[in-house]
Amino acid sequence: MSSATPALPTPSQGEIWVVKLPTEPPDKGLRFVVIVSTDAQNHHPRATTVLVVPLSTTLSNADRLRLSPGETGLREPSEIWANGITTIRKETLRLPRQQLRKLSHGKVCEIAKYVIRAMGVFPEEIAR
Repeated sequence: MSSATPALPTPSQGEIWVVKLPTEPPDKGLRFVVIVSTDAQNHHPRATTVLVVPLSTTLSNADRLRLSPGETGLREPSEIWANGITTIRKETLRLPRQQLRKLSHGKVCEIAKYVIRAMGVFPEEIAR
């Protein structure tokens, strides 16, 4: 009798998923994340990881990209936590309870600018 390996989730860039981040304390619950890796990576059958940027519903005065409920489908405003960008295993992704919106490619590009700034680099410093 053969045991089939369960299919891994195939998220798309800009989608919001739920995950327990391995970098957070054990008592911290699940967190919303935005998938930022390319769909070539996300949908590849042998790729087991995706790149995500966490969302926070605890709003701060820091220089963070704020997202409205209308953009995300979440009940409250949230912020992109750019310095929390990380790679996670696809198998840890969970679908959110409610249907959420997919962020546009333009919004993913804005997220990328915040990630670059979190590295101490300004987007205009990067040559094409």
